[in-house]
Amino acid sequence: MAMSDMVKDLYSRLKVLEYEESPLAPAERLRAMNGPLLGWYEEHARILPWREDPKPYRVWISEIMLQQTRVEAVKPYFERFMEALPDVRALAEAEDDRLMKLWEGLGYYNRARNLKKAAQVIMDEYGGRMPADYEQLLKLPGIGSYTAGAIASIAFGIPVPAVDGNVLRVISRVTASYEDILKQSTKRRMEEELRETMPRDRASHFNQGLIEIGAMVCVPNGQPKCGECPLESICLARQKGLIGELPVKTPPKKRRIEERTVCIIEAPGETEAGEGHRIAIRRREDSGLLASLYELPNVEGHLKPEELAAAFGLDPEAIVRTEVLPEAKHIFSHVEWRMIGYRILLKRALPETFLAVRGEELKEHYPLPNAFGRYTKLIKG
Repeated sequence: MAMSDMVKDLYSRLKVLEYEESPLAPAERLRAMNGPLLGWYEEHARILPWREDPKPYRVWISEIMLQQTRVEAVKPYFERFMEALPDVRALAEAEDDRLMKLWEGLGYYNRARNLKKAAQVIMDEYGGRMPADYEQLLKLPGIGSYTAGAIASIAFGIPVPAVDGNVLRVISRVTASYEDILKQSTKRRMEEELRETMPRDRASHFNQGLIEIGAMVCVPNGQPKCGECPLESICLARQKGLIGELPVKTPPKKRRIEERTVCIIEAPGETEAGEGHRIAIRRREDSGLLASLYELPNVEGHLKPEELAAAFGLDPEAIVRTEVLPEAKHIFSHVEWRMIGYRILLKRALPETFLAVRGEELKEHYPLPNAFGRYTKLIKG
């Protein structure tokens, strides 16, 4: 019997169980997912670079990159990262600026910092090889239960669940659960239940299949594609018309609005106008938002042109021209920057409070966070 026929046969038998007046018990319902889920994944799994070669290091890097980031956006970053830092040793020894430059644009930079910390632990305590043990993986910096479960199951075949937002949404709908999926207690309960019911010999495909259904079918935004879902016949939310109500999530806290003024400050360099011009940047504090990254000069508040010299420590007599730049917005998890910008051209060298770099140097060597992306695109070089 072909795989597609086997899947259809499973669907049919599951529907009979549900339409008789003896509904599946919770554990039975979760076990009933296994066959349809695995069959669907065999046919519909996307071709992704980390899936084609699921070595532990590659799985780890991809899973950290995929947090808070779309799959399509991650692909080029993953390939570039693998080329630059192909193994644990290379990551453990990477210079911070180089690592941050490779991560530039992915955001949530603590993820990259924790990667390096974990790589150093792996070199020191595990001889450069990722531990093939769920509990040991959990002890590494930046690795929580989801990431540990993903690495353990995908790279090592260990039968532990990998429960992320996609899985929480799917399981909430399949079981018609009204528990808040943002609560750790809900996640822990689902992890325990899946650990008991998942197929022990197909953990990798099971976990990836659940994640894939959540990403492609039981989608986070918009109407889920229930007609394409292999779990439709056992989904209680579908049966009871509760798809629009589930999953339950605590409403996010309102973001704090912060106004900022960002400046591209240009000054002459060693050669005549053009290639010799320097751009002012500086490094942020070692703690707090965007810690230790480079930035364009910026201050809190929306300043007028006549206020810029004092705010940025510039000699008013050295300013040749001030140009108004477009407004921009950047959203962090708990704060939203609403920015106005200026380009300031100086006739003398930059003050020593700034690091003076050429435009091409800035783009090649200095990691600038996406928050300044609207303005870095306006820098020549």
